[in-house]
Amino acid sequence: MLSITSQYLARYRRLDTGDGAAVLLPVTGAQRRFALVRAMDPAGRPDLVPMFFAFPRGTVDPVRLAAAANRLAALHPVLRARLTVRRGTPALHLEEPQVPVTRTACAPGEDAATVLRRALGDWTPQGPPLRLFLVQDGLEEVLAVVLDHTACDGQSLARIVGELGAAYDEGPGAEGPSPADIAAELAAYRDAVLLQLDAEERAGAPAAMAYWGERLRAVREQAPAPRPESLSAGTAPSGSAVLRMPAPPAGVPFPELLDACRAAAAALFGAGHVVPLGYPWGGRPPAAAPVLGCFLNTMVFPTVTGDASAASATAEAWWDDLDHAATPFDAVVHAARAAGSGWTGRLDGMLTVDDVRRHPPLRLGGVTGREIHIDGRAVRGPFAVSVTQGPELALRMVWDRTILPDRTAESAFTALADALRAPAPAAA
Repeated sequence: MLSITSQYLARYRRLDTGDGAAVLLPVTGAQRRFALVRAMDPAGRPDLVPMFFAFPRGTVDPVRLAAAANRLAALHPVLRARLTVRRGTPALHLEEPQVPVTRTACAPGEDAATVLRRALGDWTPQGPPLRLFLVQDGLEEVLAVVLDHTACDGQSLARIVGELGAAYDEGPGAEGPSPADIAAELAAYRDAVLLQLDAEERAGAPAAMAYWGERLRAVREQAPAPRPESLSAGTAPSGSAVLRMPAPPAGVPFPELLDACRAAAAALFGAGHVVPLGYPWGGRPPAAAPVLGCFLNTMVFPTVTGDASAASATAEAWWDDLDHAATPFDAVVHAARAAGSGWTGRLDGMLTVDDVRRHPPLRLGGVTGREIHIDGRAVRGPFAVSVTQGPELALRMVWDRTILPDRTAESAFTALADALRAPAPAAA
């Protein structure tokens, strides 16, 4: 039987006729996951990746910014391509660069965070994947650089920030990329994605499917269904908690972060369950060009709750998982269901990890923006933990208030932090 990736490639090649029709680009397994998530959402909402930067008022020239952003979109195919599904097959439809810069001011009683939460909530999936929002707020202006998640992952953000700042410094009259550069980048994107799909095809072999089937056989989603009607008027759809703590010089090993998420999941869903936790991992095939849009896979960790003595087992299982890290998400879901799991592919939690040294701020015209967080935005899934490694450990957890009560989520955040404060038991 053909693997999911093999089936996808066969369907895509039937779409890509090469007869001069609009260009349709293939998508990776990571991008297919976001297409799947959007299809499962009743409102068809996309996943968004926003960055927010505060500048002194009057710093940002919107015309210059739009010109810079459109030069980026002209060069990078995924910044001017829109996710489409043709005959059941997801692909990227290539269009002309069109990056909007939306300027607005705060109404009386509003702040920039309120305006930007509303703007992101009104995001329509049919528009371009990169959009910019500039909000005047007192003596500052806040710039939101927002991408559809099908165009990038967290590791791509530093590159986008750097290139946007460099293009802005060139000024609005600077020439865009040449036709030859655009054609070369388009060819590099297609080649990189096809190399990635070739790797995913090999990673969907029967042995890998058997591994993931056995690994995830007991997984079941535990989060209750959303209850939007339970939120009172004016209540933000998500809650958040933040904590900074001392960090070891080499940072906290990833298995310890996974184990801390086990403690949070136990507080959220009760002991004794095996819940699906997702995290990004992987990388491009060695020969693939470093194009935007060919990014990390989402891996699934079966978070066994209620066993406080399993830290070493967490690490051992995670290392085994890495041997099968290239298996695409939809194939992993299929393997689990074929093995008898009732898992639908929804994740009960997400863990992302960043290094502050790889996350430079946006600099426009010689002025460095101050990166800020805007909480209270709608979030995908029950809860998500983000960890920033650096001189200190920054923990942030957000949760969907239509699924999890604040008190329960705050208890889970406490359990998460306590697990990282406690010394990990020595491996046997």
